Amino acid sequence: MTRTISRLAKELGINIETIRFYERKGLIQQPLKPTTGYRHYPNETVNRIHFIKRAQELGFTLDEIVHLLSLEDSPCSEVQTLANKKLEKVQSKILDLRRLENALEALLSQCHENDDKSHCPIIDSLQPPL
Repeated sequence: MTRTISRLAKELGINIETIRFYERKGLIQQPLKPTTGYRHYPNETVNRIHFIKRAQELGFTLDEIVHLLSLEDSPCSEVQTLANKKLEKVQSKILDLRRLENALEALLSQCHENDDKSHCPIIDSLQPPL
């Protein structure tokens, strides 16, 4: 089964411009334009876009997805290396978010304990030192 770009976009719940962007980035192949009528996208394009969207949900950037797609027929170890790097980045972000959470909790605690209503500990912490 083939479909036009508008039907493909509607079926996948994405914008036509997203499809065109994926074509420009080399993520999907643009079908040849017939002498009359519209381009028709094959099922492989639907599967490829599903792959792209799922990889994005897992936090992979489009450049990383291009690399993943190039490894499609490669040994699993190469894909595993890329996934390990992504996991390390995610774990680092989680640590940063935990530090931020702790800092905000400490500031909120200072606010709750603040009896001086003329200043706010959170605002004070954001001011440069004098």
